[in-house]
Amino acid sequence: MTEAGALDAETTVTVLLLGDSGCGKSTFLSRIQAGKQRAASQAGAASDNHLILQRDSDQPFIYDIRFSKKKFTLEVYDTASPNQHWSTLQPDVVVLAFDISNRETLSGLREWRNDIIRYFQHGHGERIPVMMLGLKRDLRKEGESIIYPQETYGIAQELRCDRYAECSAVTGELLAETFEDLARLAGMTTTEKGGQTAGGCTIL
Repeated sequence: MTEAGALDAETTVTVLLLGDSGCGKSTFLSRIQAGKQRAASQAGAASDNHLILQRDSDQPFIYDIRFSKKKFTLEVYDTASPNQHWSTLQPDVVVLAFDISNRETLSGLREWRNDIIRYFQHGHGERIPVMMLGLKRDLRKEGESIIYPQETYGIAQELRCDRYAECSAVTGELLAETFEDLARLAGMTTTEKGGQTAGGCTIL
């Protein structure tokens, strides 16, 4: 069977987005959804002032992915889903999100990483692909508490993440590239090789 034949429109990859409250997860998902809707309607550029935040009750958030030889569906859950507690899910990929302007949310990733091991890695040596995502890139300001990419990349390696990326949902900086990288990681989970990296973390 060819790669194109192995993946059909019914293939679904479940993604779980974890991170402290207020770190920007809902805005990230809403901006991606808004971009998809603009592309579908061919309405052209739209004002960010009309961004409608995704509602927790709308979960899971669905995104249809199409690459040159692949097509599948991303089923994305945020931690605030009122219909199903995130720990009861069986995700194919987990995204650890933090606010670049808030060091506490970065420190909190270690506990979230422990939760991934606790709830989703049951066998010896079993792993799940993890992407670390820095949000609110537009709020990175010079100062004593500034979080530089070199620091976050080091933490991503420490937490054994397979990918690291950062973006701004407000300005759109690196948003498309980040979502594409997430989609590629999700697509890799449908292959025999899987989505885990053999070596260190890959940075976008």
